[in-house]
Amino acid sequence: MSGHPGNPEPLSPRAKLAVTAGKAAAAVSRAAGRGSGSVIGGRVALKLDPDLLGRLAQHLDVVLVSATNGKTTTTRLIAEALRASGPVVSNALGANMPAGITSALAGGSDARFGVIEVDEKYLAGVARDTTPKAIALLNLSRDQLDRAAETRMLAEKWREGLNGSKAVVIANADDPLIVWAASSSPNVVWVAVGQEWKDDAWSCPSCGGVLQRPGDDWFCGECGFRRPAPSWALSGDHVLDPHGSAWPIRLQLPGRANKANAATSAAVAAVFGVPPQVALERMYQVQAVAGRYDVVSFQDRQLRLLLAKNPAGWLETFSLIDPPPTPVILSVNARGADGTDTSWLWDVDYGRLAGHPIMVIGDRRLDLAVRLEVAGVDFRVCDTLDEAVAMAPPGQIELIANYTAFQDVRRRVGN
Repeated sequence: MSGHPGNPEPLSPRAKLAVTAGKAAAAVSRAAGRGSGSVIGGRVALKLDPDLLGRLAQHLDVVLVSATNGKTTTTRLIAEALRASGPVVSNALGANMPAGITSALAGGSDARFGVIEVDEKYLAGVARDTTPKAIALLNLSRDQLDRAAETRMLAEKWREGLNGSKAVVIANADDPLIVWAASSSPNVVWVAVGQEWKDDAWSCPSCGGVLQRPGDDWFCGECGFRRPAPSWALSGDHVLDPHGSAWPIRLQLPGRANKANAATSAAVAAVFGVPPQVALERMYQVQAVAGRYDVVSFQDRQLRLLLAKNPAGWLETFSLIDPPPTPVILSVNARGADGTDTSWLWDVDYGRLAGHPIMVIGDRRLDLAVRLEVAGVDFRVCDTLDEAVAMAPPGQIELIANYTAFQDVRRRVGN
């Protein structure tokens, strides 16, 4: 369904009814204290009008963002950059399946741009419904092992779903799975942002052979599948654009991974006509993303809240915490939204936390305790966040939690 950005066609009576009913359901959910209501609201709306997502997107210039890690932050950075050119509607809180996306777009009738984070499993379907102008693909690695397909299968699904897409695909040239997924698209902008976690990308997605990885390059010696030449690149604290100009990245968000997110976001913004300098300056406004990176006061202590959902995410997070003897609280749950399989704990190098005083909480604190024991790292198991904070030695505390554990912590500290 193609529309005319900036000129919304009036919604049909059925679509209007669906939007109104969805908003009412969301309001009831909020009043009952059951979260933002965006998911239930979207479900109700889509029940009444299954084509509503496409109708709500038809007047927007849409960019979709999908990945295993970094999609919520990158969505936020792109939204901030595009606001330089007009109003933006976005699912900023990370409700990234069709119901949550529908809910977000229902509030964007005056917007020009739709910046939408999409769960990896739903990317092809949401792209079909929303006719995006751009799609950003950041990375693929193992996550939610009980729910998600093996990463190679997911890359194959993306490749099929994006085949012949009219969207400009902005893709990470350093992740072989992303390159494989994006290569079916006729219009790809390659961005070199690096790939610290390589454990899901040693075999060639094209033929199954072993990838060769000399330096930052990669290629398959058997079938010739190889890293494409990037037109944008992250270089230290700068983004290099296709003309070779270097633009400084100044962020309030910590860590190398967020510089990579900013580089991709600058490449996306350029597709919509926003120059790198303007885009990057606007990204500086972002201080936290749905609670991530926030520093909060709790029991007369400062806690920095960090989200890490899978091995690749934990690895990036370890690289941005303050050095020992900074105290660290780790919290892991294994509820539905996390994935109930905790075997991924064995893929994380917890030895990198050596020297930090560590407190362990969460539903699966004993699983994590066994993993830390094997890693030879000192830790203490605590029953509650309050107990862990009370036990922590002086200094700002780094708190790293997976998805539902992170939400538990935010509720407890009033964030």
